[in-house]
Amino acid sequence: MRRGSWKIRIFIGLAIVGFAFIQRCNNKEENPYTGRVQTIDMTAEQEIAIGLQSAPEMAQQHGGLYPDERLQSFVDAVGTKLISNSIARETPYKYDFHLLADDRTINAFALPGGQIFITYALFSKLNEAQLAGVLGHEIGHVIGRHSAERIAESSFWRTVSMGASVGADAGGIVGSIGQNTLLKNGRGDELESDELGVLFMIRSGYEPREMIKVMEILRDAAGSNRTPEFQSTHPDPENRIQKIKEAIQKYEGR
Repeated sequence: MRRGSWKIRIFIGLAIVGFAFIQRCNNKEENPYTGRVQTIDMTAEQEIAIGLQSAPEMAQQHGGLYPDERLQSFVDAVGTKLISNSIARETPYKYDFHLLADDRTINAFALPGGQIFITYALFSKLNEAQLAGVLGHEIGHVIGRHSAERIAESSFWRTVSMGASVGADAGGIVGSIGQNTLLKNGRGDELESDELGVLFMIRSGYEPREMIKVMEILRDAAGSNRTPEFQSTHPDPENRIQKIKEAIQKYEGR
């Protein structure tokens, strides 16, 4: 009886893992804007809906919007310029730029579908070209569908971990592998967005080397508390600077 039960567990576990891999293969598609094949299990319309639904809560977590329409209009103008001069204008996404009131947290981020945020703490340290670099990077996350990809990949690894746990009590090991894979992919997302940001800056007439200064600002802000690269979803600023230099060399003159 125990032997039969063990066999059933193995069979169910393998079936769950097999289902996860089949589903993952069926969800593969090429991103028309980056050319990269990704695992995606939602439409652009669903991404937009998620972003719009989440935007108010994200703004609230950072003290709401910065109460200066003039500065907000400036952010909008830079963001609109980047979109107008890049492949972003061809995408179905609805881009909105939000200047957050948070004057302590140096950060910028994008939600699926085009909702883009920058804190006043970071904004206040940037000139216009550097702001363009930050916003271009975040537009790159949207076009790259990085959030949608991470959601799909996380779902895949959860299902595989469940199958491994049922079949061989190995869910923890598989889950750890999945987390490391997601971290590695997350660093790849940042580098892809950096490269797209450089391209958008050049196409919009901004000096792309200002993106290097943005990395220096982020590095200095992190100080000695910076997390080692192997533990972080973001590559080390020094590595990002090197990749940015390569992207500048790649795109300048085109």
